[in-house]
Amino acid sequence: MAMAAPLTLHLLLALLLGSSGPSRAEPERDSLREELVLTPLPSGDVSATFQFRTRWDSELQHEGVSHYRLFPKSLGQLISKYSVQELHLSLTQGFWRTRFWGQPFLQAPAGAELWVWFQDSVVDVDKSWKELSNILSGIFCASLNFIDSTNTVIPTASFKPLGLANGTNHHFLRYAVLPREVVCTENLTPWKKLLPCSSKAGLSVLLKAERLFHTSYHSQAVHIRPVCRDSHCTSISWELRQTLTVVFDAYTTGQGKKDWSLFRMFSRTITEACPLASQSHVYVDISKNSQDNVTLEVSPPPKSTYQAVVLGVRRTYAVYDLLNPATFSGSRSLNLQLRWKQQQDSGYIHYQPAQDRLRPHLLEMLIQLPANSVTKVSIQFERALLKWTEYTPDPNHGFYVSPSVLSALVPNLVGTKPTNWEESPLFSTMFPISDSSSHFVRLYTEPLLVNLPTPDFSMPYNVICLTCTVVAVCYGSFYNLLTRTFHLEEPKRSRLVRWLANIIRRIRGVPPL
Repeated sequence: MAMAAPLTLHLLLALLLGSSGPSRAEPERDSLREELVLTPLPSGDVSATFQFRTRWDSELQHEGVSHYRLFPKSLGQLISKYSVQELHLSLTQGFWRTRFWGQPFLQAPAGAELWVWFQDSVVDVDKSWKELSNILSGIFCASLNFIDSTNTVIPTASFKPLGLANGTNHHFLRYAVLPREVVCTENLTPWKKLLPCSSKAGLSVLLKAERLFHTSYHSQAVHIRPVCRDSHCTSISWELRQTLTVVFDAYTTGQGKKDWSLFRMFSRTITEACPLASQSHVYVDISKNSQDNVTLEVSPPPKSTYQAVVLGVRRTYAVYDLLNPATFSGSRSLNLQLRWKQQQDSGYIHYQPAQDRLRPHLLEMLIQLPANSVTKVSIQFERALLKWTEYTPDPNHGFYVSPSVLSALVPNLVGTKPTNWEESPLFSTMFPISDSSSHFVRLYTEPLLVNLPTPDFSMPYNVICLTCTVVAVCYGSFYNLLTRTFHLEEPKRSRLVRWLANIIRRIRGVPPL
């Protein structure tokens, strides 16, 4: 009986070791890739695009999944319960200025956008759509619970599936937008918690809310779709792609400078890659911009470069592999720095400042403009009050600034031959021709009308009129009274009156007049 207990203990230990052995040899069924793309924009700003892709080799609808490693459990259970084929959610603050920034990798509307493809096994799509939006509202702390039939549509041509799809029956598609949704840190925090490394390591350490929301554009999104597991597509995997795009303004964030660095943008640097990531890269767009006479320098120098066709344009990227120990050689952190250097050109600028009430400003520039480009010249000025004698009779109309003059040599569409000026028509010999490949053109812009501060001339006029009236009436009356001399004159009487008066005086015994 004494040997029974040790024997039982050894058998139990052998069973535990035997059960744990195969699980260690089993390969991982999920993987993580993270990358950051820094793109200098034509306006001098910089866009930063984060992408975290988690791929899970599992069929959630057919397999009873109870263990989650990298894939978020909340989203996995959501896909399995509501038979979701694809899910795309974006929360955006601001508007992407395509005219100044170019095309983004993936654009999103302002506010909240949600569109979902359900599988054909769903019986009541509207009910699943309503419950799904309510659950997503709680996960991301957004107002998605306000999505109802009044703001939900069923597109038939747009919003095709981005992943694998057995069919494209649009009856299983729902789309809604909440333009008034405000994006704040309450939405960013649950979004970061879905990352395998959260915000503790890897590229996610740069996701500092204070810096991300102090930008001109902020867009965070979640995309879930089925993808092929191998080249033959015999089985499918689920892909969760979390994207975040921000645009740092050159004047708000960069203090008017075009020199950027990771610390200036995010107030942090990269110290290590995410331990759970199988790939961690930082890409910097170093493609040469033919419209700018500047070159971009990146430090530290990249170990390799990568070329790709993005949105129909071939781009060149500097690549920094965070899993390569050589990337952090010489320092404990990676702080990428982007500097622009202006190339010397044959330009000429002449500026003569104005003198107050003596001469105007003069600005002359000799520049070479590329084709199909727009050049803007702006001058800052301050409005000042003029002397009251310098105002025109119609000051509220404004003051005119002289038109600008544009003198250019325009290439000829067809070749020309030297001609005799005396024999040529007068309209063709206005400007001298020194080169047959181009002709001289002088253009004028419209005069600029500037509204300056204008006083209320009616009030001084009324005051002057009233003052003059009071002075004329009062002062004139007093002056007339003080300077006038009064004389008493007896009225002249007629002879008949005098004769009658003397008769009466005689009767009364009074001496005659």
